[in-house]
Amino acid sequence: MTKANRLSLATGIWGSLIVALTLMFSVQVMAKDEIYTGLFSDKAVSGYDPVAYFTEGQSVKGSDKFTTRYKGANWYFKSEEHKKLFLDNPEKYAPQYGGYCAWAVAHGNTASADPNQWTIEDGKLYLNYNGSVQKKWLKDKKNLINEADDNWPKVIN
Repeated sequence: MTKANRLSLATGIWGSLIVALTLMFSVQVMAKDEIYTGLFSDKAVSGYDPVAYFTEGQSVKGSDKFTTRYKGANWYFKSEEHKKLFLDNPEKYAPQYGGYCAWAVAHGNTASADPNQWTIEDGKLYLNYNGSVQKKWLKDKKNLINEADDNWPKVIN
């Protein structure tokens, strides 16, 4: 085999390997976690207490002293009482659409959510990307909830 043929063969093998790795990585990037935690975090709701939205009517930072693991993410709470309430009924307190921005899910996408941009509608917690997006959400939340329900969980697969 000549030097040119060896070089051509090596280039072809490396090229095939790069294409295979790119495809494998692309498939992994397309699938998103069921619970939004951010790129370098494992904190659901950015470490805020999901129970506090219901019991205190405001966003409250959780504590490292009161945590639990649920659906592959760490959840933080302000107190042992809030942690117990969550553990007794996590579906009641966990934000809809895994904590992704509800407006984005309604539009067939995902986006991070700001834990300070939230709404409770019919006993369910919804988070939004920012204040501007939340204003759009609030103008038509009933229809947007229906659209997001139709899109979830397809948008993470």
